[in-house]
Amino acid sequence: MEKKRIVSSSTVDHQENVLEKSLRPKRLSQYIGQESVKEQLAIYIEAAQIREEALDHVLLFGPPGLGKTTMAFVIANELGVNLRQTSGAAIEKPGDLVAVLNELEAGDVLFIDEIHRLPRVAEELLYSAMEDFYVDIMVGQGESAHPVHFPLPPFTLIGATTRSGMLSEPLRARFGIINHMEYYTDEELKEVVKRSAEIFDVEIEESGAFEIARRSRGTPRIANRLLKRVRDFAQIKSDGVIRQKQADEALTMLQVDCMGLDYVDQKLLKTLIKMYQGGPVGIGTLAVNISEDTETVEDMYEPYLIQVGFIKRTTRGRKATAAAYQHFGYEFKEE
Repeated sequence: MEKKRIVSSSTVDHQENVLEKSLRPKRLSQYIGQESVKEQLAIYIEAAQIREEALDHVLLFGPPGLGKTTMAFVIANELGVNLRQTSGAAIEKPGDLVAVLNELEAGDVLFIDEIHRLPRVAEELLYSAMEDFYVDIMVGQGESAHPVHFPLPPFTLIGATTRSGMLSEPLRARFGIINHMEYYTDEELKEVVKRSAEIFDVEIEESGAFEIARRSRGTPRIANRLLKRVRDFAQIKSDGVIRQKQADEALTMLQVDCMGLDYVDQKLLKTLIKMYQGGPVGIGTLAVNISEDTETVEDMYEPYLIQVGFIKRTTRGRKATAAAYQHFGYEFKEE
């Protein structure tokens, strides 16, 4: 049976979606972490409200699970407007985008997740919508086809992406506010865990919250998932209180090590070290060895492994660092 990745930041089932919504802060003051992003957005939002204008378009980029969707909801709440949500993958043709734009009211926020996956024809339609608040669409077929000018109310587009390098320059240039979402510190994640534990009505000690935080890959979404599993462990194996001991035992059982690496991360690094002598090796080859597609490795695993200094990119492929060797107790030989 295929093993589910406990620290995965990818697609979640309906129950987890409902859970994440219940954990989402509603205001900037409740949002933990991303201090620089929050400080800037607070200024832009207040200025837009004073001028009674729609907020300029916002691009949020960074690894999965850092709160880009949550930030979009917070921005809409701070503005006091509706939020319409879709994704780049869900928009297959221009008509799909026009249907979404048609639902907007003045000042509303349109949130497009995975905006880098927008089809080019839909993206080009978005240019005039973002700049001048109109779209021109073709109605009819053949000789009877003719363009129709379709005005739009002023709105704010919030685009989120894990792969900002895949955005075309014309689309990127139309965002007036561009923010990079950073990995969280252990202290910030500890506060996330404590807040979530309070919502779950789970008793947790500082040591337990910190143990979960430091093994959460700098990612709030992962911290909340690990908290759920540790909660189960503490309830069945102990008195229900999450302490450092219960957190450590539960996460060790889940094969999440002290650095937050799970069995997939460990397999990737060990493959790189043991099969390819530390590299360099192509990302496609690594992906095949761990039975994942290249895009998943680049989006889900690699960013954190680079962040903690276990992998580095070279022109010839990926290489394991001395830190990765040390983490697994392997001898590192200088070239």
